[in-house]
Amino acid sequence: MTTLHDFWPRCGFQTLEHDVRDWLAPSDGYLRWLLARPELALVPESCAAEIALHESLKVSPARVVASAELAALQDEDARENYTVFLRFRDGLLAAGTLEAYYLQLMRSGAVNVPTVFIDAVVQALLRNVLDDCNDAFEARAAEMLFRPQRITLQEGQMLAGDRETLDMLNETGGLGDVGRLLLQSGALQPTAQVKVLSADNAAQYWQESDRHHFLLDLTHELTQDLSHGLTFKMTRARSGLKALARVLERWVGHLLGVQVQIEPVHQVTDSAWRWHVGLDVESTAILNDLYQDRPVESERMARLVSLFTLTFANPAEMRADVAGKPVYLGLATNAEGVVRIKPQNLLLNLPLPSVS
Repeated sequence: MTTLHDFWPRCGFQTLEHDVRDWLAPSDGYLRWLLARPELALVPESCAAEIALHESLKVSPARVVASAELAALQDEDARENYTVFLRFRDGLLAAGTLEAYYLQLMRSGAVNVPTVFIDAVVQALLRNVLDDCNDAFEARAAEMLFRPQRITLQEGQMLAGDRETLDMLNETGGLGDVGRLLLQSGALQPTAQVKVLSADNAAQYWQESDRHHFLLDLTHELTQDLSHGLTFKMTRARSGLKALARVLERWVGHLLGVQVQIEPVHQVTDSAWRWHVGLDVESTAILNDLYQDRPVESERMARLVSLFTLTFANPAEMRADVAGKPVYLGLATNAEGVVRIKPQNLLLNLPLPSVS
């Protein structure tokens, strides 16, 4: 396998091993990478028992940890953090690969680990899926699957920006505590040190990918229709929505072994649609209401960022009653203008005849 760009270098991908189907096996190196996360880092207040546990896991990260070792930790938060980490670690090791763990966890309906660990797994999976990627727009679009995005309108463009990055810049001007004080005193004006990803600066993405400061243009023009007809007009030749569609195709192909084609659509006027999948909570609710011919308020409809059509390369891989029919996908913001993609939705809710 040839790696064109070593993007997201801090996601732990290089510590993972690959099995024969190119799924990712958790190594001791990856477990050490997890152990080094801020949630588990030692602090000056760490007790002797926590220091001993942490240091021993650095040496043997897959070793069995006795309940008495956890009970000996004086800080309640530290005990909880290590309990959660060990549950997550043991799940990874039992599943054998990150892909198998993720699928089992999502299909179980009982997600018992924090979002921070799930997002770490999704990022590693996407880094693997895109290992041969030479398209900065696709890599940036893939960030939407594990980092919430704040959607803003600027000079007629619909732009997706990393929520954490934008909020930090708005709060501190990118200068930490000093910037916060300067903002409070009025000596510094809030500034968004971000830039829209374009053909001119795309090469910079690879070196700066861990900064998450590129905005992705998701521009559509929306004509509202409260029936099953929705119209979107593409206004950008290089659309971040198309890049997102390519990422979602790879995601489905890698994890389900099913080849699909996904396209942002200019217009959907299918009054007899048979299947839809929301890529997030908000679009799921909107599509459900439209499917049931329930009215959708204009304020909710305005939250739609895009629709997509998904078609199977082989209709025989679909449920017989919907074989050959398109699947409609939706993407929407919440009331605060934030998109939180749930990438498991595409894996759990496609019209497959049985679980792959």
